[in-house]
Amino acid sequence: MIPSAINLHKASKTLTLKYPSGEEHHLPAEFLRVHSPSAEVQGHGNPILQFGKINVGLSKIEPAGQYALKLTFDDGHDSGLFTWDYLYQLGVRQQELWADYLQELKKAGKSRDPSVSVVKLML
Repeated sequence: MIPSAINLHKASKTLTLKYPSGEEHHLPAEFLRVHSPSAEVQGHGNPILQFGKINVGLSKIEPAGQYALKLTFDDGHDSGLFTWDYLYQLGVRQQELWADYLQELKKAGKSRDPSVSVVKLML
């Protein structure tokens, strides 16, 4: 599904995608960053948990042909193309994917905040 409008809200660090059907998705930069389709994040089929990205923002969005967006994050990450289908799936599955991500962070003893060092105690 191709959005009819794309808006980058730098202050709230959110990308809004509006669709012809009236559907609208508000995707936070942190959510997009930790779900980047790049090999750096997806790990060639073995995803690499991203952490400490709570403050990340989007500095630029660019079209990639007629099929995707290239997102540039203010932490320097700019690889991976977000296809229209992938962005739509992120929007539709946002709650589920975010809950899974938070669970993975907890299991790994990691934090969304880069200044917090979480230590897993084995008792």
